[in-house]
Amino acid sequence: MRVPGKAKPKRRSGCPVNMCLEVFGDRWSLLIVRDLMVRGYRTFKEFQASGEGIATNILADRLQKLERADILSREPEESDGRRINYRLTKKGIDLAPILLDLLIWGARHEQGDASCSLILRMEKNREEILAEAERRWRERDSTPLIPRFDSEVARHLGRGKSKA
Repeated sequence: MRVPGKAKPKRRSGCPVNMCLEVFGDRWSLLIVRDLMVRGYRTFKEFQASGEGIATNILADRLQKLERADILSREPEESDGRRINYRLTKKGIDLAPILLDLLIWGARHEQGDASCSLILRMEKNREEILAEAERRWRERDSTPLIPRFDSEVARHLGRGKSKA
């Protein structure tokens, strides 16, 4: 679906993989989408503090690029119209299965901080997780879908109840 008034981007080829890489061919774009979808981030300041160390000029550029690609939209903050919140569009939330698969693949094949048992539960309950991501998007619920992966969180996620 084309957005009226937007110029059609010049593509290197009509291959769907190429077209996706032209939108997401850098690490920052998918991390911004991850933060919107999974962590419930909405503001420039939240994206900047996400932990990967994105420079402000790169962040501003990627937000504009994702907006031009109709992956996210800008909305004024309800309580203060001068502040901007970002939100995934329908096209953006449709990336949920891809992000979930990347998360599962990355946890399976790369050494990281994500709890293996959490990833296995996510893989096993894939449809439920995707439905919950869609519900949170539809209802504008910014509660994080899954906790941020850091070493401390990852150590406790797979254990169930801790032994005191």
